[in-house]
Amino acid sequence: MLKIEELVHAYIHSHCDFEKEIVLTNYFQADWEADILFIDAEGFSHEIEIKLSKSDFKNDFKKSYLNKQTGEKFLKHDKISCGDYICNTFSFLLPMGMIEHSVIPEHCGIIEFYHNADTWETEFYLIRSPKKVHEDSYWKLNDKDLFIRKMALNLLQRKMEIKGKHEELIFKNPFDIRKIK
Repeated sequence: MLKIEELVHAYIHSHCDFEKEIVLTNYFQADWEADILFIDAEGFSHEIEIKLSKSDFKNDFKKSYLNKQTGEKFLKHDKISCGDYICNTFSFLLPMGMIEHSVIPEHCGIIEFYHNADTWETEFYLIRSPKKVHEDSYWKLNDKDLFIRKMALNLLQRKMEIKGKHEELIFKNPFDIRKIK
């Protein structure tokens, strides 16, 4: 069976221009994790959510956000459809025929894939382009410098995590380290 990491790899390597786009996987933005996030040179952003089962698809519409200041609860897709979301566009990446297209909200793009287990080839089909929910650049809504620092920190953490799997590393407890004056 195709693993989600293999699907992500196949998609981004067949649909991304790494010289012109920032491509992130499993990136937390707003209050949810984006399976795939693209940000182009102009700051246009597109989130792709991968769903491999009907129950996982249905659960995406139950995800909510609680506004800490007002106490109001908002559903994720209500926020997206009204343009109160960080990304300009949003799409679902689904196995062919898994979900009836009519049940997918109009603001969502639909990308279906077919994976041939014999040849290990995966083909992607754009069924419906996503609707742009707002015109604001990702960088107008996010601090670009903070974004870059967070990416660098994540890269360092992943490097240490991978290195730690191959050799024993001993680090001081960060809570024991006092600030150097």
